Amino acid sequence: MAAGDLPPTEEAAAAAAAKEEEAEEDLIEIVEEVSGRLDIARYVDHVRDLSAGAIATFEGTTRDHFAGRRVVELRYEAYTAMARRRLAGILREARSRHALRRLAVAHRLGPVPAGEASVFVAASATHRADAMEACRYVIDELKASVPIWKKEVYDDGEVWKENREFLDSHSGAAAPAPAAKAGGCCGSKVRVQEA
Repeated sequence: MAAGDLPPTEEAAAAAAAKEEEAEEDLIEIVEEVSGRLDIARYVDHVRDLSAGAIATFEGTTRDHFAGRRVVELRYEAYTAMARRRLAGILREARSRHALRRLAVAHRLGPVPAGEASVFVAASATHRADAMEACRYVIDELKASVPIWKKEVYDDGEVWKENREFLDSHSGAAAPAPAAKAGGCCGSKVRVQEA
């Protein structure tokens, strides 16, 4: 054994400790209604790392229309403790799939007016592909498995929504998403309850 080399069991323990340390640097926030807007700059600064050559982000915002109706706001509710645990699991999964430096994820609860951010994901990595793929993985898994519920509020009513990702992940088999209408991405949205 060369000087400085660790025996295999100590090497594995050191690697596990390093992974735990990286996970402790991840930022997970569920922003309660009274806290207001997401602090996008804070999340990007959190993932900034001198050894990272890339930072990828995703910002989900409330659009002002859906299916020909004017959207006033989205309203989010969550089982907060479970949502935090699931988000931590998603970040661990992202780390196991990609060579990442740091991760941050935040989601608002309560009303989110049109034009404002409801969810934000940031990932840093040595190379852009890992950062970009991890960012997509985190948002897709968040939508599929985190207990956060969305109500879309229109100027003429409101509707609870489910994401196609959630339905597909709980159906036992991934079903193809319906084709989106020309000029839109929303063919896969499902109406759950008209109010």
